[in-house]
Amino acid sequence: MSASKTRVLTGVVEPGGLLAILGGGQLGRMTAMAARTMGYRVRVMDPEAACPASFVVDEVVVGKWDDVDAARRLAAGADAVTLEIEQIGVDALREVAALAPLRPGVEPIRIIQDKILQKTWLAENGFPVGAFRVVRNEAELQDAVPELGGRVFLKVARGGYDGRGQARIGFDGEASEAAIHGAWVSLGERPAVAEKALDLDFEISVMAARSPNGEVRSYPAARNHHEQQILAWSVLPAGIPLELELRAQEIARRIIAGLDLEGLLCVEMFVTRDGELLVNELAPRPHNSYHQSERACATSQFEQLVRTSCNLPLGDTEILTPAAIVNLLGDVWLDAAGGRPDFAAALAVPGVRLHLYEKHTARAGRKMGHLSATGATADEALARVLEAKKRL
Repeated sequence: MSASKTRVLTGVVEPGGLLAILGGGQLGRMTAMAARTMGYRVRVMDPEAACPASFVVDEVVVGKWDDVDAARRLAAGADAVTLEIEQIGVDALREVAALAPLRPGVEPIRIIQDKILQKTWLAENGFPVGAFRVVRNEAELQDAVPELGGRVFLKVARGGYDGRGQARIGFDGEASEAAIHGAWVSLGERPAVAEKALDLDFEISVMAARSPNGEVRSYPAARNHHEQQILAWSVLPAGIPLELELRAQEIARRIIAGLDLEGLLCVEMFVTRDGELLVNELAPRPHNSYHQSERACATSQFEQLVRTSCNLPLGDTEILTPAAIVNLLGDVWLDAAGGRPDFAAALAVPGVRLHLYEKHTARAGRKMGHLSATGATADEALARVLEAKKRL
């Protein structure tokens, strides 16, 4: 029996097969690198021919996220298809699913890519979320802000990430009618979710993986720190009480199973000062807060995505050594003398590695790469990576 027939009969995509990825950004790049290590050929679809993944894959199909024809070309002849960005048009996803196994699947992405559908699904299925209101026009927002206590985060339903597509209401004084109007206009007067501001202690995330046969594994929680709504650093393990750790992992496993999602799901969570654990947002793909899994864990999040996509047994998620990452935004280049960060100085810190995404234009707020570090403890790993960034 030929290898191709074996793949069809068993549902396993063996090394040598073609893995296609919707998206060729840094997450697609790092997934492709893991796939190539395991012997797979890789094709990606991205709006940019010279996307970060283009330097490490076999082929780039150029197309926007809602380009059905490009999606068809991506999936043609592929043994499995996965994604690194959730903002793919539903029609394009359906076209892909008709041609090849699409993991995570159309319906989970349809729900997650729309914050209204996502937040409503979480609430209706009994998962802990903070108080929120769906707002489809300004009048609904004017009513929602006082109902939510006067301090609100407003998030557009579709397309926002890394602080984009968000507005804060009532943080710099009274949430006046004019301030609410300004926030609504600033986000393009689009349907959104208004969320009550919480008294946060810290933020964590849990990555869960689910194979096509229903096997589920979760990674230990990562502890995250954001600046201007963009992840600044993350560390594994999170160093939280065992009861909270177990509760967070159980929530992530229940959500990925409830969505019937095949692949990776990162569940971002808030821990409030009074001990509540609340789900913030979902990401059905590799996540910035688990880049250090390459250093810390027996199986990185990128290898795990290859395994779920190809219907291989899930890898061990055990932490072998504490590790941390710090993001390198375009500001690092803009602030450096001559636009050249001192990478040699950063790499002189013990345990530090450099990860660049081959994005050639540095812009403020743009993720250009990250530094990672290991240590005897999570605190030591974090201290090392922060010291390395300071030396840039």
